[in-house]
Formats: sequence, C-alpha cells, structure tokens
Amino acid sequence: MNVMNPSKLEVTPLSPHIGAELRGLDLSKPLSEADVAAINKAWLDHIVIVFRGQTLTQEDHLRVTSYFGPIGKLGRPPKFFPPGFKSLLPGIMMISNIRENGEPIGALPDGEMMFHHDMIHHEIPHDGTMLYSLEIPTYGGDTLFASGYAAYDTLDPALKAKLEGKRARHFYNYGSTQRGDGKGTEAHAESVHPIFRTHDKTGRKSTYVNRLMTVGIEGMSDAESAPLLEALFDHTEKPEFVYRHKWKVGDLLLWDNRSSTHARDDFPADQRRLMLRTTVAGSVIPA
Repeated sequence: MNVMNPSKLEVTPLSPHIGAELRGLDLSKPLSEADVAAINKAWLDHIVIVFRGQTLTQEDHLRVTSYFGPIGKLGRPPKFFPPGFKSLLPGIMMISNIRENGEPIGALPDGEMMFHHDMIHHEIPHDGTMLYSLEIPTYGGDTLFASGYAAYDTLDPALKAKLEGKRARHFYNYGSTQRGDGKGTEAHAESVHPIFRTHDKTGRKSTYVNRLMTVGIEGMSDAESAPLLEALFDHTEKPEFVYRHKWKVGDLLLWDNRSSTHARDDFPADQRRLMLRTTVAGSVIPA
C-alpha cells in the first residue's frame, strides 16, 4: 500500500440520517493509509458511502473491498450460480437481468426487492456490501437505504422495552425478492439474531429485522410476533430515515449491513442492468 499524504477527500452528507458522497479519490489506484483510514471513518459515520465516476477492474474492486475488512464468501452454493459467475474472480457476485439463451446471466435479475440486510440469514452475517454499476436502465432500479440507528433511536419506548433482549428468526431462499414470491432457488439459509444489534465498532444500537427475511420472534407464536414485526418494519422504512440512490454508470457504493436495510425499486425488464457485488466478512454477533 502506498503511504502518502492524505488526499483532499470531500465528504458530503446525502440525507439527515444516512449516506455520504466521497469525492477526491481515484479508486483504480492504491490508496494511502491515511485515505483508507478516512474512508473507513466516513463509512462508520454515514453507514452508506458513495463514490461516483469510478473505472475499476475486478482486481480493483476486490482491493477496494479489502480496505474495509476481509472479503466475504458468496452465500449461495456454487451449484446455483448463474452462468455469468464463470467470468468473475472469487468473491465477486454478478447482479443482472441480462439474458443469454433465455437465462439470466446474474443473480436477482428482475423487479422490486423488499427491504433486507444482506446475509442476515446466515449465522455470521457480512458486515458490508460493495456494489459497482456497469450498465443501468434509463429509469428505475433505485436503491433505498434506511438507517437502523435512526429507527432504534426513535422507536416507541413501549415497543422497545417489549423487544429488548429478544431474538428474531430469519429465512431466505436465494433469488427471492419479495417474501413468498416463489422466485428463489431450492437453496436457502436460516438464522437467529438479536432484534436490536449493537454495532461492534460504533457501539450504537440499530433495529436488526427486515421485511424480506425476518419470519418470527424466538419464544413467541406467529400470531403474537407478526404485529410486532410489522410495526418494526413500518417504522424502520419511514421515508425520513431513507436515502434513495439513483444509479449512474461508474458508481461504487458501500453500505453497512450491521446498521441499515436496503431495498430496490422496479425497473424496465427490457433494459439492461449489470452490477458487480462484493462483501466485507463479519463476525459472530453476541447474543
């Protein structure tokens, strides 16, 4: 890694609770230790960081991901990889609606996707997700990010007291974008995690449930847990907690899965969308 004077990094918040654009760095070149420290601080401060106008190879993408921690492994079993994955380096996932011979070359090809945390359905979820845009439709396909910190801090005290210390159950079929949509593969994963998660780096608490993957509360019947979870989902997704990202080619985004959920708007099925995704590996969440 080059050790140089820190660049003139500009950090511009994008909404009151979540998101910042970082300017002044060309990520196709190795960063100094000072710049790596600065972008890590911006990530922890703002949950989602946005780099515009980047031109990256797959090797660059992996290198930039490694500035934030160990690179996470893909969750879905290799036998369920779409055909486009053959062109990728290990640790990179393709998200695309492009089809060859009628089959999508990437994962999560079409349509709207409910709010979720990446990898919450695993015993050790990934800390972060990095997404790089190569082709985008002329409209639609926005990604919405909601702050789990803001949701926790403003949650009704009675509901917070009722759920403090409890754990939720999560289930996901790989490829599903709406709960129960039947789009997923036969491969799935399930887990149990605290409903309120304490961030290992910031010490702040956030809501840690989501509409797509959270299916129940440990120790409660479905009839008892469903309205509580629905209230949590509705609160977490309030517009005032959300940053909406409108993609441009060359955008590179990193978001913190420990303290945010994200969703995707619908987009035209006949327009190409191609993204490459990496993740930052996590560690066991204390009960």
